[in-house]
Amino acid sequence: MELLRLGPIGHEIPVVRDNDVYYDLRPLTTDITPEFFADDGIGRVRTALDEGSLVPLEGAEDLRIGAPVARPSAVVCVGMNYAAHAREAGAEPPAAPVVFFKMPSTIAGPYDALELPPYATKADWEVELGLVIGSRAFRVASAEDAYSHVAGYMLANDLSERRFQIEESGGQWSKGKNLPGFTPLGPWIRPAAEVDPGSLRLRSWVNGDVRQDSSTRDLIFDVGQIIYLLSQTMPFEPGDVILTGTPQGVAMSGKFPYLAADDVVEMEIESLGRHRQAVTVTQ
Repeated sequence: MELLRLGPIGHEIPVVRDNDVYYDLRPLTTDITPEFFADDGIGRVRTALDEGSLVPLEGAEDLRIGAPVARPSAVVCVGMNYAAHAREAGAEPPAAPVVFFKMPSTIAGPYDALELPPYATKADWEVELGLVIGSRAFRVASAEDAYSHVAGYMLANDLSERRFQIEESGGQWSKGKNLPGFTPLGPWIRPAAEVDPGSLRLRSWVNGDVRQDSSTRDLIFDVGQIIYLLSQTMPFEPGDVILTGTPQGVAMSGKFPYLAADDVVEMEIESLGRHRQAVTVTQ
């Protein structure tokens, strides 16, 4: 079962794909929003599928694929969460999660073009496992309990402009993380019950050449630890998005050039789909 939002920007239709059939979710919800998750949206969709009460969406395959979650109240990100990535950045693996924030307005669809302003000279890719919170999580009792607050998982690209993030940041990573379109998500959300987040292969390519190839087995802080530790000081609400970090193989390593006009970035996580962003530079 895969939750998607299909259609033009600002007019996406909530959809579930099950056994390769796209079903219209508008009889259940106007969109896949925080309210959808707070009201056990995934459970209601599963019940409707089992009852056979949903109608297929005609022409679904021809529609644009948008980000699979609309209007989260927060996008919380964890940095330096793979040991090899920390080393390639010249840092020691952190003793506690490194946290930064992205504005929800940065969210884009998995195949939308990436339009860089001309001053974004150090734009970088980051394949990441993303998750959506399904129920309020504050002061969670343990890392094991934290998993019960996850609605589902998705593929994310935590795009970064390293000059703003590192060189002109004022000590705040978020400055280099919030250009328009810098958080492509999707193509779908897969329910948490159908995913083992501790053993997923992550890969990225630029112009067809492999850049990243790793596994969530190498996470320093796994999903449960991230939610448990961060929830001690911040409440997560239904629909909030958490990005869990990227493995080694980014341009910041010095091994690869930063993104430029006409580059194509692709990434994939097994069972969570694939992205493709074509890069343009605006004037």
